[in-house]
Amino acid sequence: MTLPKITTPTYELELPSSDEKVKFRPFLVKEEKILLIAVENDSQEEMVGAIKQIISNCTFDKIDIEKLPLFDLEYIFLQLRAKSIGEISKFRILCPDDKKTYADVEIDLTKVVVEVAEGHDNRIIIDDKKQLGIVLSYPSVALFKSTNLIGNNVKAVFDLIVQCVDHIFEGEKIYPAKDMKEAEITQFLDDLPQKAFNKVRNFFETMPRIKHEVEIENPKTKVKSKVMLQGLQDFFELASPTST
Repeated sequence: MTLPKITTPTYELELPSSDEKVKFRPFLVKEEKILLIAVENDSQEEMVGAIKQIISNCTFDKIDIEKLPLFDLEYIFLQLRAKSIGEISKFRILCPDDKKTYADVEIDLTKVVVEVAEGHDNRIIIDDKKQLGIVLSYPSVALFKSTNLIGNNVKAVFDLIVQCVDHIFEGEKIYPAKDMKEAEITQFLDDLPQKAFNKVRNFFETMPRIKHEVEIENPKTKVKSKVMLQGLQDFFELASPTST
């Protein structure tokens, strides 16, 4: 006997990095199991793998997860969470006034957005007269995974920057990174004036992130505080099905 098929609704979102429209479905019990197993194992690597697998499943394998900027991955996952378990999620936040008491708050995940810092620009001008500069791309999920950024590893950070150079330009002339050797790009960056390199650093320091500010009240001291949640790490507990 053939069992009846369950109909799952389909939704649409826009990738913050490109405005590309992506269709998705809510995650099902099988995706919940993937997430719960990762939570139980308490491994950051397994958690990222679980999130990637869930997103791939729920977007019908139509997007290349490894090529997504990290903030796209964060945004998609929260949208999946909102449509799968509920737009309003309860979350426990540590009160900053005494740093030991937790306050319960409800957050509407549909209000969580990807914010771009003021002054953020991926086009870095090195020499105004020559119109010489660099265009940078956002580091992908795969690039973050392959780069050892633990402990502020200077070489790893610099290697990441090299991999994120999209092209170098001088006036109308374009030098695509894909046509250059990595050593050439490294040398070019090594020769940058400090002022120009600070602009490159600012690009990475101000990259878009999911952010949401909440006001909480300490149930013991009654002190009200504003707390900024940002990045998937801050939102992870509320994104987990166990937090509802």
